[in-house]
Amino acid sequence: MKPFNWQNPYPSLRIPLFARNVVSTSHPLAAQAGLRMLYQGGSAVDAAIAAAAAITLVEPVSCGIGGDAFAIVWDKGRAHGLNASGHSPAAWNLDYFSSKYGCDATGRPLAPKRGVDSVTVPGVVAGWAALHEKFGKLPFADLMVPAIELAERGYAVPPVVAHKWAAAVPELKDQPGFAQAFMPGGKSPAVGQRFSWPAAAKTLRLIGQTQGKSMYQGELAEQLVKFLGEHGGAHTLDDFASYEALWVEPIAKDYRGYTLHEIPPNGQGIAALMAVGMLEHFDLASLGVDSVASQHLQIEAMKLAFADLYKYVADAGSMTVAAEQLLDPGYLASRAKLIDTKRATYFGPGVPDAGGTIYLSAADESGMMVSFIQSNYMGFGSGVVMPESGVSLQNRGVGFSMDADSPNVVSGRKRPFHTIIPGFLSRRGEPVMSFGVMGGDMQPQGHLQTLVRMLDYDQQPQAACCAPRWKVNRDFTLDVESTMDPTVVQGLKALGHQLKSVDDPYMDFGSGQFIWRLSADLEDGYVAASDSRRDGQAVGF
Repeated sequence: MKPFNWQNPYPSLRIPLFARNVVSTSHPLAAQAGLRMLYQGGSAVDAAIAAAAAITLVEPVSCGIGGDAFAIVWDKGRAHGLNASGHSPAAWNLDYFSSKYGCDATGRPLAPKRGVDSVTVPGVVAGWAALHEKFGKLPFADLMVPAIELAERGYAVPPVVAHKWAAAVPELKDQPGFAQAFMPGGKSPAVGQRFSWPAAAKTLRLIGQTQGKSMYQGELAEQLVKFLGEHGGAHTLDDFASYEALWVEPIAKDYRGYTLHEIPPNGQGIAALMAVGMLEHFDLASLGVDSVASQHLQIEAMKLAFADLYKYVADAGSMTVAAEQLLDPGYLASRAKLIDTKRATYFGPGVPDAGGTIYLSAADESGMMVSFIQSNYMGFGSGVVMPESGVSLQNRGVGFSMDADSPNVVSGRKRPFHTIIPGFLSRRGEPVMSFGVMGGDMQPQGHLQTLVRMLDYDQQPQAACCAPRWKVNRDFTLDVESTMDPTVVQGLKALGHQLKSVDDPYMDFGSGQFIWRLSADLEDGYVAASDSRRDGQAVGF
């Protein structure tokens, strides 16, 4: 058992949960949906799918049936990776966007942030089905039951969801189907107001009965293609029918005697691996956990990782640099040498040697652990909703580049650069923790910051979760949480970090869920933490 310091020095109403069967999500009703499956004899994967289906109803601002997903499952001695991110319509290319939306001053095509031309083929449902086929124990239709009940009977909207819901309305109210689905009475629901969506119940039943196939080859796919086409989309039935979730081998990096596992590109998990690979060259434990020096080193490592991420990472088949090159120990050591301990630096991408949201977690007493994340991307995704089916659609097409020279350039049947990443930690071939931190670019940064706290400083998961966070922005300026010690903030400024408060009501500083296995003895169970930045909860028995 790791010798955690079980005190929590940060303001929080959350305490760790200890149990042999655990589900941790950003909404209590979703967590309890997963727990129902465990009570019924289901696996941790069954629990994760039930929780994921439920959370499309209770946290629709973050995800929906029309979103994407990734997962890492630890079972039978190893980590299994799943990439359920969707591909683009075959018709998408630079000419498609330039002819519809024109070009910017540099000649690059413009692309919408919202609407039908930001929607790639949704991968969530295919991901649920693939996970269940490989690891499920209960009938797939049974996993939809809690979500169906929530859709039919409704639920009282909690505070954080209500706040983010209201923030999205001004931008999305005119998107197809949005107001009809998500503005009952012409506005977003108030805290405590009951929200129900019977149309989603019908669709969830169909998904359950067909093992998800209707989303891609049946009635539901036909409805979606017709709806998208009526609003100017280029999606075809073949775009949906040709889609499949992919089982992938996770990529990994050792850190402080543990191994961090992430999903390989097209996701950004590789950035967390690169950052810890650089930090291995510094003695963080000799510095104070909340010291300026420790935070500075982490920030600089993250900036270096992002510089390479934005240059090189794309759909794996399009990358000009392999993930193995970016994770090469010699390359990361050379990047670490660029970190100046006395001042902030602006970093460009390196040149590797030649040779690439909601989060939830579940674990059961057999030892199966699931790290699962699904998302519509920006709040409510594209804003496009097919109200009669309960399907709200993501806007992952925004992840493509309009630069013809980028490996991430938009083209048909291609997966875009993706932000959502599940994480997993092992030690000497044994599972340790399923975890994740949702929230756009915050995700690898959240992985890094919480892991450093647990592995370098022995902070227990809930304390690591509650600690104040920083966020490196796309322009490499820095945003810091309001709870961060003012002396630390001033110290970072003195080192040359440019602080910039980013108006980001949806992503903000992320929200994490953590399940840590207490020992090799399964009877000892797990300790779980749930982030207070959302309405979530860890539950177990």
